[in-house]
Amino acid sequence: MELFSEYFKKDHVLSRIDARVKLLVALALLGMVLSYRGFLFPIVITLLCFFFSVKMKVPLRIFILRFSEPLFIVAIMIFLKFFFTGTEALFSIKLMGIDFVGHRDGLLEGLMIGSRIMGAVSIVAIVGFSTPFTEFMAGLSWLRVPKGFVEILMFAYRYIFVLFDDANVIYSAQKNRLGYSNMRRGLSSFGVLAGSLTLKAFDHSQNTTVAMVQRGYDGNIPLLKHKSFKFSEVAVSFAFLALMGCLWGL
Repeated sequence: MELFSEYFKKDHVLSRIDARVKLLVALALLGMVLSYRGFLFPIVITLLCFFFSVKMKVPLRIFILRFSEPLFIVAIMIFLKFFFTGTEALFSIKLMGIDFVGHRDGLLEGLMIGSRIMGAVSIVAIVGFSTPFTEFMAGLSWLRVPKGFVEILMFAYRYIFVLFDDANVIYSAQKNRLGYSNMRRGLSSFGVLAGSLTLKAFDHSQNTTVAMVQRGYDGNIPLLKHKSFKFSEVAVSFAFLALMGCLWGL
């Protein structure tokens, strides 16, 4: 549950900025990162986002969980580029009868793509760290993201916690009955746990749909209403993007 906590998203300069402004800045930075041909700009963005995460006091466990998967993807991608693409050979080794040749141009290409991945993931992560979920949904609604998609995201976020509670109850019952005493029983218990959660998710979705229809739900969510922009936030955002644009152009 700590992964979804929002206590570290408060009382910080980024947390007080309008979610719509953060989304627009994030989209502009994503475009710059993905279109940049080199290492400098994505690395600067990654370090900047890491600095903001430290200032926001994001728990180390959450930070590792957010970045473990993209780091694994980057490592695999660099490995494949290094050994299986390119023309400038650096060295060659033979393992189990297979020749592995490391290529300089393949390594550089892999590092370039990896830096873009980490820069883009860092931008998305810092927006998530600094924006409460309801404000993020309001920003998506203002950006004309389809209303049905926003509704599904809100209900999914709501029932994540319900399913976590259900999973904890089922897991505790299985553990008390030695359901995880060995590998075979553990896999069987995990299968039962996954199947039970799937059925509960369907039940919750049906119950929610019936309850909302009976209460006259027409698709309008009051939480998605937004206020007018603040001139100071817009001006600072433009200045920041101008600075990043100059760095991007180097």
